[in-house]
Amino acid sequence: MILQVENPVVEVHDLTVSYDRKPVLWGIDLTLPAGALVGVIGPNGAGKSTLIKAMMDLLASSSGYVRIFDQPLKQVYNRISYVPQRESVDWDFPASVFDVVLMGRYGKLGLFKRPRKADKDAAMEALEKVGMQSYADRQISQLSGGQQQRVFLARALAQNADIYFMDEPFAGVDIATETAIIQLLRQMRDEGKTVIVVHHDLQSASEYFDWVVLLNMRLVASGPTEKVLTQELLEQTYGGKLTLLSNVGDLLRKQEFPAREKL
Repeated sequence: MILQVENPVVEVHDLTVSYDRKPVLWGIDLTLPAGALVGVIGPNGAGKSTLIKAMMDLLASSSGYVRIFDQPLKQVYNRISYVPQRESVDWDFPASVFDVVLMGRYGKLGLFKRPRKADKDAAMEALEKVGMQSYADRQISQLSGGQQQRVFLARALAQNADIYFMDEPFAGVDIATETAIIQLLRQMRDEGKTVIVVHHDLQSASEYFDWVVLLNMRLVASGPTEKVLTQELLEQTYGGKLTLLSNVGDLLRKQEFPAREKL
């Protein structure tokens, strides 16, 4: 099931991405609604991270194109924010928590301009939203994994973007941090932001997302969560690997998708 959206915030047409001439995404066609919390779900190696990177033109595509807010990417970069996987970052870089978050304001400063008081206030407000204001002067290398993830999220918030791409923001964090992050993402959605999240946990997916994209190199489904997270579509996405996922086989047979913890 692939539902096409009227007046979409993101349009992807016939997108194919290859590494060393080997396609990792084939002919992706999808549209995403504005003001939604979107989960991109599929097995390891399905191309989930590749898809969101290609949407932002961080990876070159072999064919196809992407439009965001009905415009070419280069015209709307200032409205887009990206939270990469935490392990892809050099956390030994000598910078304070506040400096990292303030970097989120640089796109609004212009060339060679110094941060203004308003930019510093926005950075501190973002830290407060993720509960990290007391760590502002701490070096990022001294933080735990969950704290680093919160700082990354604060940097994205400081950008005050309209659409957020997040690559596995819940990976390697404790349940308290995950709870704080999903509550913040829901707040962003309620404020009209669009949040697109690469996610791997099927058990929490039905609780977290309004809209789900099921991917395994090709697009299997894209639509409202309750219509997409079905046994048939998940089996198409995961194939024989589905039975390897913890408890998912039993969950599917019961047609239930409980979250790990009610939030």
